[in-house]
Amino acid sequence: MKDKKQFMKEAVESALKGMNNNEGGPFGCVIVKDGKIVGRGNNKVTSTNDPTAHAEVMAIRDACKNLNSFQLEGCEIYTSCEPCPMCLGAIYWARPEKVYFGSNHVDAANTGFDDEFIYKEIPLPYNERSIPFEQYGRDIAIQPFEEWTKKEKKIPY
Repeated sequence: MKDKKQFMKEAVESALKGMNNNEGGPFGCVIVKDGKIVGRGNNKVTSTNDPTAHAEVMAIRDACKNLNSFQLEGCEIYTSCEPCPMCLGAIYWARPEKVYFGSNHVDAANTGFDDEFIYKEIPLPYNERSIPFEQYGRDIAIQPFEEWTKKEKKIPY
């Protein structure tokens, strides 16, 4: 059985491999369950033209497919860098047991990957954000929530 250092090394190797293959930025991630890697991912933003194709999101998608589950119960995430706000959200939705990260957000910022502006945007009023947000059509958009509460055969999450 591999130890934490080996799993982190696998995450770093995923980052390096993806970066060297020009798939995206220098980020890699593996997801482990019961001492085995069940998901892998590296950043593929530029090669797929998908701004959500971060290493953690790719690894979560891979692990969930391999585990046939929409949650990562009993899993640990090893990621080469502290997750950005988007990946942090995805991780919380996936509900793993623990996250190990290598470098941190300061290391990322020092290399040109700075997410600080996103953290500053979150508490701002909608109309003061750099991309303005405006609530519109709540009277019709609330319908799916109303239907969901009535739905008998649903899978809660």
